[in-house]
Amino acid sequence: MNLRHVYCASRTSLILISILSFLSGCISIDFSSDTAAPEQILGTWKVDLRPTPDAKPYFQEFVVTSIEGSSFIGTFYGTPVSEGRINTDWGKVRIAFVTTDGSGAYNHSAVLEGDTLEGLSNSTGRDFLSYWSAEKD
Repeated sequence: MNLRHVYCASRTSLILISILSFLSGCISIDFSSDTAAPEQILGTWKVDLRPTPDAKPYFQEFVVTSIEGSSFIGTFYGTPVSEGRINTDWGKVRIAFVTTDGSGAYNHSAVLEGDTLEGLSNSTGRDFLSYWSAEKD
């Protein structure tokens, strides 16, 4: 490799670094919680718990009755919610909570996307993970 190749490689690298630096200043990801208001989850939600995308809808209710700080109280599938938590630090309303039945605990989480909650439920007793979605009733 001669001196000219080193100069061209260095110059190309500097140009790429300059372009990437410029672009990084233009790209902005807003993690503020100004638009992520926890109160958006208050109320009754119609939850679709169908087991597969091609199955018929199977509806149950998720009801959030109160919010205090980063915690909430309610019911899911007719069962009281425990450990209800809310996080808005990343610019969206995200929730997690626990319910139980005779088989054990269910750990649930969801994110509010527009007017829809998109969630997951992990059954520790029945050994499954399921997707669900919910819209305000």
